[in-house]
Amino acid sequence: MIWITRLSALRHTLQQPVIWQTAAIALALVASSVAVAYSVHKSRLNLAQLQTLQEERDHLEVEWGQLLLEQQAWGAYGRIGKVAVDEMGMRSPAPHEVMMVRP
Repeated sequence: MIWITRLSALRHTLQQPVIWQTAAIALALVASSVAVAYSVHKSRLNLAQLQTLQEERDHLEVEWGQLLLEQQAWGAYGRIGKVAVDEMGMRSPAPHEVMMVRP
C-alpha cells in the first residue's frame, strides 16, 4: 500500500509544471554546454590550421625572395658576357674585321 501512495505522489509531482520547466532548463543547459565545447574544439582546430598556413606562407615568401635573387643573378650583364664567351665562343672582332657601312 505504501508503494501505491508513493507512486501516486510521484505521478502527482510529475504533473506539476515546475518539474517540467526545471527539466527543460536542465536540458537546455546541457545542450548549451555541448555546443560551447564543440565551438571551442572547432576554434582550436581552425587556429592550428591557420598557424600551419601562416608557416607555409612564410616559407613561400622566403623561397620567392630567393628566386628573385636568382633571377637577377641570371640576368646580370657580366654573366651574359661570360656565357657568350665561354659557352657560345663569341669574341670581340679584331680591328681589321670591322667594316663600316655607310647609309
